[in-house]
Amino acid sequence: MPPTGDPLARRYRRLLLGYPRAWRRARSEEMVAVLLDAAAPGRTRPTVREAVNLLRHGLRARLGRPDSRSVVAWAALAAVICGLFSAALATWVAWQTARPLPGRAETAALVAEVLPGYDLGNVQPGSALFTFYTQPLRPRNLDSLLLGDGGEYQQGATVAGATGRPPASQQEMLALAQRRLGETGWRVYAPHVVPEVTCTANGCTPTGGPSDVSLAARRGDTGLQLWLPGKPSIDNTYLTVSLSRPAPPAALPAGIAAGLLGAVAGWFVFGWASRRTTRPHPAANGVIVLYAFTMLLWCAPVVLAAPSLLRHHRDEPHPVWHPLWEWLGQPGLSLFFVVGALCALSGLVLATAPRRDTDPLRSTAVG
Repeated sequence: MPPTGDPLARRYRRLLLGYPRAWRRARSEEMVAVLLDAAAPGRTRPTVREAVNLLRHGLRARLGRPDSRSVVAWAALAAVICGLFSAALATWVAWQTARPLPGRAETAALVAEVLPGYDLGNVQPGSALFTFYTQPLRPRNLDSLLLGDGGEYQQGATVAGATGRPPASQQEMLALAQRRLGETGWRVYAPHVVPEVTCTANGCTPTGGPSDVSLAARRGDTGLQLWLPGKPSIDNTYLTVSLSRPAPPAALPAGIAAGLLGAVAGWFVFGWASRRTTRPHPAANGVIVLYAFTMLLWCAPVVLAAPSLLRHHRDEPHPVWHPLWEWLGQPGLSLFFVVGALCALSGLVLATAPRRDTDPLRSTAVG
């Protein structure tokens, strides 16, 4: 048996904690002795290669597949995606602690502060922090949410507009808003200019006509978006102000805590199912196929949505960032998530089928 006080032996034993307890009880001292015999004289720490190999093979053994080269990566993928969806759910719950959207009186006061002398009498208070076709989400809307209209579930906003003949030019109104926002304590972002374009089968090109301009600002828990169209709209609206709420303070810690818990749960559930379905389990192939479908259906919306939202945020300022679930393609592609969850549940049910016991101490090479 290797001497207990040997620092190299002690560090090897720590690395072997990655292996299952039953394996350690039966073989850890033998493994430590082999490692010490192969170590150079005078060395007190394992090499990086040894540490990586021991941890990698230990995790494989814990997942019940010591001979698999990819099982750790698949377990990590399951942990990450479970953590992301858990974090998104927790942030949605935390969003319920945000203040209600500004009402008519608060909106009128803010507009008078930012644009003195402008009458934005057409105020439409937001009906909820998040709305489905401008209305609070109802159970009767769930079928529409799942079957293609999930993208209509969006952050609500209180909107005020001014119609008629503009009292000043677009640039004069923009300059006034920038100055007043800065004077009244708002954080003002750079204006975003959207040029007028004409589109054909070969693409879109600027026409050189009047451009639409938007201005974003934030103060405390209120985000402001101001739109100045280059040309008055059909109803002669020449100025629109939108007020919304950013994520409340509880959203970040809730998302981090739930994300970590979800990732740990995903890892352990994957490990349980992996150990249960080692061959000759009768449903081994079925569980693998269902896992593959689950990961495809859960990860595809993230791959599609995240780059698109990232470009969107880089292209124009956002006083209020899009919530986490939209970065995961939800609820726009929520049908993918639901079908994936059904595949995952089916795989777990199949994993509970009786199996022939296997030797938990089968060979796990360090090489």
